[in-house]
Amino acid sequence: MTLPVLLALRRANPGIRLLLATKTAYAPLFQKIPGAEVFPIDTKQKFQGLTGLWKLFRALRQSQPTGVADLHNVLRTRILGIFFTLSGTPVRRQDKGRAEKKALTATQKPFFRPLKTTHQRYAEVFDSLGFPLELTPADILPKEPWPEAFASLRVEGHLRLGFAPFAAHAGKCYPEALTERVLALLEKEPGLTVYLLGGGARETEILEGWAARFGNCVSLAGKAGLEQELALISNLDLMVAMDSGNGHLAAMYGVPVLTLWGVTHPYLGFAPYGQPEAHALVSDREQYPAIPTSVYGNKVPAGYESVMESIPLEAVASKILEFLRPPGQAMTTGERDRK
Repeated sequence: MTLPVLLALRRANPGIRLLLATKTAYAPLFQKIPGAEVFPIDTKQKFQGLTGLWKLFRALRQSQPTGVADLHNVLRTRILGIFFTLSGTPVRRQDKGRAEKKALTATQKPFFRPLKTTHQRYAEVFDSLGFPLELTPADILPKEPWPEAFASLRVEGHLRLGFAPFAAHAGKCYPEALTERVLALLEKEPGLTVYLLGGGARETEILEGWAARFGNCVSLAGKAGLEQELALISNLDLMVAMDSGNGHLAAMYGVPVLTLWGVTHPYLGFAPYGQPEAHALVSDREQYPAIPTSVYGNKVPAGYESVMESIPLEAVASKILEFLRPPGQAMTTGERDRK
């Protein structure tokens, strides 16, 4: 979610020197920002623990930063920020709005309204450092060439749908049985290829099973690395995701994203970048009034185990087709590419 904000920062301040400290696994994402220097951090070895944070501070201080933007605001980054503050470098942290989010996730809610988006919270950190920026729809990455690793999976002229049915917590996952039925309906749609995304042994097994069962489905699980997967995602016509990372990866390329929400809710500020409210299908709050039950979806109250079933599979399938083939229009991928 930081990437569109960093692109806006670069656009508004083209001469700024930008050093991005991030976990090694995420380095390929930030290397896509023009002119950015990426500092990969291994938090499990070299930079582990308090001693590791001191080593990290000393390594980052060599770049002589004029300011530090802490977009994470967790214990590790706060300690790192203390080191910089003591050295005379100004540090500004993201205001996570913890009190507001606690109220919005309470069983008895004092209010139910959209909170500030996380993208806005990130932007405010840079504003407080003297770098005001305005987020625009143009703050996205350009589409990448189709990846060589997936050359055999490209079907010319087909619409390309990404489908990421999993999330970190069960309360945010659309039920497997309903997902199967959605895929069965999509199999009847001519000129459509569905790319299934996920990871881990169990998810890979499920996705491979669906790919074998439905003729227009292809599983990407375990097929290539992050770079290749990102390149393919940038070529999608639509991404269907839960409240999870794949939706954000697609949004940073300007790909339309349809999100399905279980025990969490877009009002908490974690919707993918640039996606209007109509791009989110939420569970029935009349039936489950405690939604959102937590910020990250890790709390499922008794009786809320089946919240996702309140999003009808027919609604999911019809919304997907509405995105791909709007009324009076049936644009193929080839036509979109030419535009």
